[in-house]
Amino acid sequence: MNVVESSIPGAWIIDSTALRDGRGAFTRLFCSRELEAIFGHRTIVQINHSATRRVGAIRGLHFQAPPHAELKIVRCLRGRVYDVAVDLRHGSPAFLKWVAVELTAENQRAFLIPEGCAHGFQVLEADSQLLYLHTAFYTRGAEGGARYDDPRIGVNWPLEATDVSDRDLQHPYLGEDFSGIVL
Repeated sequence: MNVVESSIPGAWIIDSTALRDGRGAFTRLFCSRELEAIFGHRTIVQINHSATRRVGAIRGLHFQAPPHAELKIVRCLRGRVYDVAVDLRHGSPAFLKWVAVELTAENQRAFLIPEGCAHGFQVLEADSQLLYLHTAFYTRGAEGGARYDDPRIGVNWPLEATDVSDRDLQHPYLGEDFSGIVL
């Protein structure tokens, strides 16, 4: 695994190498020993899978508030997505900045998104599937979100949004008084 920090402190891009032979390929998707310096004493407590059909669909921007804040690692198993992390941490030098990584099944890339950052993605290839590793259990009362088109954040999505859930459209725009998530 090759691990490089993104422009958001604590958000890391993880490149894995597939070992290939005549039978196919083998890839290590997670190794706590190789990620120990970043991952610390956190443990994976939940693994989720999403499948999104339409090109242009956007899911997010989602987060869980403290004390249920979560670090997550996102990896594309099928298709191609534009994966985005937005720093919502109070006092962060990257507050309200975003970074995007293209995740595909072929590039074997994963995106580690720290607590206090919102996550979302746009589908670039039909029938894309993502695998998420979480350090906190999903807690309904702790879920939060920001609008995918929030002008205060200004994510530059590569395609027109063609499919956004009613739930995600209900996320509020961040007001001028929003000073971040206190971890």
